[in-house]
Amino acid sequence: MRKSRMYSFVGPRWNPIVGCTHQCVYCWARCQAKRQKRRCELCYEFVPHLHEDRLKKVPRAGTVFVVDMGDLFCDGVTDEWIHQVLGATRRIPEPFFETKNPRRYSDFVDEFPEGSVLSATIETDQSYPNVSRAPPVLDRALGMLELRWPKKHISIEPIMDFNLQVFVEWLKPIKPVLVSVGYDNYNHKLPEPALSKTLALIAELEKFTSVERKTLRKAWWEH
Repeated sequence: MRKSRMYSFVGPRWNPIVGCTHQCVYCWARCQAKRQKRRCELCYEFVPHLHEDRLKKVPRAGTVFVVDMGDLFCDGVTDEWIHQVLGATRRIPEPFFETKNPRRYSDFVDEFPEGSVLSATIETDQSYPNVSRAPPVLDRALGMLELRWPKKHISIEPIMDFNLQVFVEWLKPIKPVLVSVGYDNYNHKLPEPALSKTLALIAELEKFTSVERKTLRKAWWEH
């Protein structure tokens, strides 16, 4: 099991589920999965599916990213699969979960191991409908706000242009223990904010939480 490259604090990644229905244009995992055609047609198509054999091969050291090759809580993953995965994660000291459908966390809140970190990707406060079919970003923010869990994380990656005051007002009441901020690494020409604006956002976030600085650079249109 390889170490996750997505976050500095996350160790091994574990993928009993592969695939997602959000169809984000910038999805690195979907591109990675297409290399698996000879081994798994469903992985190649990125259709959510369960690798049942992996439920018995759970890494048990440190913080483990549970399903980074998909979204465990997207609409294409059944409740039964989620129950099976959460049951297996009880062997992990600190499971890390991330989704673009965080309202679904509340349906399973009694099943998460005590040390779990629950994360949501919220790239902006604006609407960019051609970028993803995931739930709207406001719905994600409200889902995290309503979630009763002590260890919440927000991923603003890949960051897209935003209204500074509004975005901060969305994130502050969520009370994340950490926010990760980074630009797109794969040249998808997303509607990115200027670097100066991103740094201003980080300065505001650091007034109430810790910030992990990922890939910070000038927006593609600034070069």
